Amino acid sequence: MPFLAILRYDLKTLMGSWMVRLWLAGTALLTLLILLVNWGSLQTSLLIATLLFPYLILPWFLVVMVLGVEPVAGSRVEVLADGILSRPITRYEYLLAVWAARVALVLGGFLLVMVPAVILVATAHRRAPEDHVTLYGVVASLGVVGLVLTLQVSLAFLAGTVLRRPLLAIIVLLACWYPVDAILDAFSLESFSPVTLNRALPFLLHQPWRPEVGSQEGIADLATIVHSVETLAGAVGIASEPPHHGRFFQGDFHDFALWRVILGYGLPTLACVALATLSFCLRDL
Repeated sequence: MPFLAILRYDLKTLMGSWMVRLWLAGTALLTLLILLVNWGSLQTSLLIATLLFPYLILPWFLVVMVLGVEPVAGSRVEVLADGILSRPITRYEYLLAVWAARVALVLGGFLLVMVPAVILVATAHRRAPEDHVTLYGVVASLGVVGLVLTLQVSLAFLAGTVLRRPLLAIIVLLACWYPVDAILDAFSLESFSPVTLNRALPFLLHQPWRPEVGSQEGIADLATIVHSVETLAGAVGIASEPPHHGRFFQGDFHDFALWRVILGYGLPTLACVALATLSFCLRDL
């Protein structure tokens, strides 16, 4: 099938690029550094949330943007037009294949680094205060972070398709993403703001698969969570004041609902892919 052929070819090309290699090396080194610095001080849920912080906020959003805007913009346009006009490849097949290749690469690199790190943190005996996370919480946390990464790829893909100029698309994304994220974070909307979602991860990591009615088993005490997330603010260096002020990580998140988070990031992802496909199919090559 042309779709699978393009997917395999694009993945092979991406894996051979120095940007992807440096990104994989960088994310592995940053993860190792976070582990070494916080190994004996942070609780399990806080350490896992700290490891996921670079993927949700900074710095890997920049790499995802560059990967997303390239396929249908810049120097690839002429090659793309030649491939579609002279070969039995439809626009849908090409667009969806290169989008899937980038999503697979980003999620694959994310899981390749994070799964061993999370297993190590969750199973190791450390000097940090005891803090049990659930298997459901770990899987759900990795899943929602992967969904946010997919949304980021799709947004960059849409911007690259519509604007056609990679540099312009990246500037527009930077100009929109963080201000909008900050506004949404002001309303504590974890279903739309990665910043707020990062705050909620320690709570999600404690949730069991099927909590019993009236039971708090598997959910950390509210005071413990507040103290822990205040420590995380200082660990990732995002608070200008000492960690005990807790300016960044506030809120109990007892109304947290995983289905709202999935819809909040999943529906915009589908909309971005649909709009990018529509724009690409209507324009002249």
